[in-house]
Amino acid sequence: MAVVTLGRVLVVDDDEVIRQLIAVNLQLEGFEVLTAVDGQDCLDRVRDIAPDVITLDVMMPRLDGWVTAVKLRDDPLTRGIKVVMITARAQEHDIRRGHEIGVDAYVTKPFDPAELIRTVRELAGAGPVV
Repeated sequence: MAVVTLGRVLVVDDDEVIRQLIAVNLQLEGFEVLTAVDGQDCLDRVRDIAPDVITLDVMMPRLDGWVTAVKLRDDPLTRGIKVVMITARAQEHDIRRGHEIGVDAYVTKPFDPAELIRTVRELAGAGPVV
């Protein structure tokens, strides 16, 4: 019998604690979750993973979330993946930059796990939390 999930999420964050916090919350909700340690790791694996949603930290080594989001949007094979930026950078110009790049949602740290779950569910087309 196949396990039905709400969708596949790629969690991208260089902080292992935050990465695991997000992953566990989404797994408990019913998502299949895979992780990446930074933007380059995300880009190296995203085509094989084929996520419905990517949660993407902004401040990361090697390749930050801004550049990663631009590269995801520039690639015809990944441009349709929903992207949630998760960051402590909550200034209006940062939020505006995210929207200009084409990210689908912007969640600021510290975040409420319930808010993140609602956002990911909506973007994955899984419907509201019951």
